[in-house]
Amino acid sequence: MAECAASDCLSCSVCLEVLKNPVTLPCGHSYCMDCVNSYWDQEDQKDACSCPQCRQTFCPRPVLNRNTMLTHLTVNMGEGGRPPTPRKDEVGLGDVECDFCTVRKLNAVKSCLVCLASYCATHLQPHYESAAFKRHKLVEVSASFQEKICSKHDKLLEVYCRTDDQCICLLCVIDEHKGHDTVSAAAEREEKQQKFGIKKQKFQQGIQEKGKQLRQLKQKMKGLQCSKDAALDQTEKAHAEMVMMADKRRAEMKQLIQEREKAAMSRAETLVERLEREISDLRRKEDDMKQLTLTEDHIYFLQHCKSIFDNPDPQASSDFSIQRHTPFDFVTKTISDLKEKMELMANDIKQISKKIQDDQDPKTREEFSMYSCSLSLDPNTAFENLLISEGNNKVTWVKKAQEYPYHRERFIKYDQVLCSEGLSGLCYWEVEWKGPRVEVAVCHKGAKLEESCFGYTDQSWCLSLSHSGCHFWHNEVKTRVPTPCSSTVGVYLDYKAGILSFYGVSESGQMMLLHRVQSSFSQPLFPGFMVSRGASVRIITPS
Repeated sequence: MAECAASDCLSCSVCLEVLKNPVTLPCGHSYCMDCVNSYWDQEDQKDACSCPQCRQTFCPRPVLNRNTMLTHLTVNMGEGGRPPTPRKDEVGLGDVECDFCTVRKLNAVKSCLVCLASYCATHLQPHYESAAFKRHKLVEVSASFQEKICSKHDKLLEVYCRTDDQCICLLCVIDEHKGHDTVSAAAEREEKQQKFGIKKQKFQQGIQEKGKQLRQLKQKMKGLQCSKDAALDQTEKAHAEMVMMADKRRAEMKQLIQEREKAAMSRAETLVERLEREISDLRRKEDDMKQLTLTEDHIYFLQHCKSIFDNPDPQASSDFSIQRHTPFDFVTKTISDLKEKMELMANDIKQISKKIQDDQDPKTREEFSMYSCSLSLDPNTAFENLLISEGNNKVTWVKKAQEYPYHRERFIKYDQVLCSEGLSGLCYWEVEWKGPRVEVAVCHKGAKLEESCFGYTDQSWCLSLSHSGCHFWHNEVKTRVPTPCSSTVGVYLDYKAGILSFYGVSESGQMMLLHRVQSSFSQPLFPGFMVSRGASVRIITPS
């Protein structure tokens, strides 16, 4: 303890090291000769100099001579002795540095609203000891202290300009904000905080709606499980009464039922995970708003409340009804009929199989939108005549070639672009297209991808859209689509089931199946677009 105290007494308050070539100023404070000279030179105090610690002024600049007694005391603690003991108040991760420490930065303990600076315990002493600092206001140190200072006038931000929606200082009021609608920071905070109630109510309403949907989905999952069990049990009982001819069909029926249940459960689990994540996000936002409400710092509140208002309101969640009948009731009824008409069993079971297969996809735009995914265009893949805009959500063919940097995934032969996201689950997205011709595609990324058109390999699937007609391309095979093209196209991907479906979306939201693909996907699928001269494609969020 004594050694630490002696080390502190023989330390320079500028560099915080053991004194080297110590000198003593007329006020009695001692420093390293180089430190005090550097301080005076830095402060441009060649004519009138002040003590870094007590601020006493000396004019003219004192002639500094080595203090022989201090030199003798520090000889064993400096150059030839052990290094100084680390200070506990040195700046650590997340701490605020003292603005006056020059060599070894110490942790600031207070900030001055008049000096607009932060001080460590040593450099703070003049504020307590000197009458010149009597009217200075000290506050708790904060990492965001500099954000409270006007960048133009170096004055404290105390006023809020409603015209420009920003915090300003008093000089700003009579300068560039003259004539604007200005109020005190406290008054503006009080008004904005009152609006928090409406925002909080919307968050709570969103939590309740999402919670309701979550409960409905879990109930539906339970019903699906029970329906599957009942359907399998009925199938087994019917098999015992059927002849050998029905044995093969029974196995097919069992497999279809299990696949239907698996697909339905997979979709339901995806929605459960999404709703739980959205509820968690809403609760986090509500907690952030609660924490901001509790802060006493008006400026901090005003500077961060904008992010609360910028948060979009929870999307209105429409109630989706749970089917009153279990999904497999029609199986039970059909099997009962087959007991009386065994000669028609094969045909009836084929009809059941087709119905199970057709029932896998969602039916309405509202149901599809539950699986909507967020996509963005990848500028690193865009052909040179394709302009990416609207936050990487729109691509337009332009005459002037864009100065894109080289990238190994860039298309150099065809007017194509990929999205950044690789998809491998249940996904749905929509696009709006304009112009002579565009292509909406998905593909696996590969070494030869940039050298081929969409739909010309076995690793890409492409829907070609134009005013003259609609065609599907895969592995250079062209298939005509009889359904008229729509300006809005939806794409539904069930990766595990190997289903890729393209839909035309009408202005009223009606879904018209254009083409469905049943395949086996081995890698994530990347959405992509081909945009011809004079055309554009925009990724939209289903409403």
